[in-house]
Amino acid sequence: MNKDRMSVLAGMIDQGVIPVFYHSDVEVCKKVIQACANGGAKCIEFTNRGDFAAHVFYEVTRHFDKADPSVIMGVGSIVDAPTAGIYIANGAKFIVGPILNADVAKVCNRRCIPYSPGCGSASEISYAQELGCEIVKVFPGSSVGGPEFVKNVLGPMPWTKIMPTGGVEPTEESLRKWYGAGIVACGIGSNLITKELLANADYAGIEARVRDTVKLIRTIRQKN
Repeated sequence: MNKDRMSVLAGMIDQGVIPVFYHSDVEVCKKVIQACANGGAKCIEFTNRGDFAAHVFYEVTRHFDKADPSVIMGVGSIVDAPTAGIYIANGAKFIVGPILNADVAKVCNRRCIPYSPGCGSASEISYAQELGCEIVKVFPGSSVGGPEFVKNVLGPMPWTKIMPTGGVEPTEESLRKWYGAGIVACGIGSNLITKELLANADYAGIEARVRDTVKLIRTIRQKN
C-alpha cells in the first residue's frame, strides 16, 4: 500500500474514523491495531503517552511492516519537533497534536508527512493552513463548540478539512451531527476501543465495533 502524503490523507478521509489508542504492552497494541485494520480502519493514531512510548511504537511499526503492510501507523499527542522527528524516524506516516506548533509543521513538511494540529479557533485553523496542514484537528471537539463550531468555521472558510477528537461517539446520533456539520474524519479513543473490550481482551469485539463505525459513517455520508 502506498504511504505517501496524499495516499495517507486520502486513507484517513476514506475510513472516516481514526482509532486513537495507546497501551504500554507491545503485544496488546499489535492485537488491537490488527483488529482495527481488519475492521476497515487502516490508519491508526498511536498516542505518545508515558515513558518509552516511542519504543513501543517502534516495535509495533516494525511488526506491521512485515505482518500487514496495509496498516498506516500515525502518532498523536505530539507537541514539539524533536518528538515528531523521533516518531517519523520510527515509521510514523502522519502526525497529530493537541496544539499547533510551527516547528512540527516544518519537520513534517520537509518529509512530506501529514500534520494535523489541534486548533480551537478560526485564526488557529487559518495559521495551520498557512503552515501547510491539509486536515486540521479540532480539539477538544466538544469543548470548543462541537458541530456548531465546525459549521460556523466552514461558512467563511469552506475549503477547510476538519477532524475533531474529543466528544465524538461511535453512535448514529453523534456521527450524524458531526458529519452533518461538514467534518471529513474524526478521531475516537476510549469511546471506540473501550476499557471493557480491552479488559476482556475482546479483539473480535473491537474489530466488530470499528467495522460498524466505518460502515455507519459511509451510510451517513451517502445521505448528506
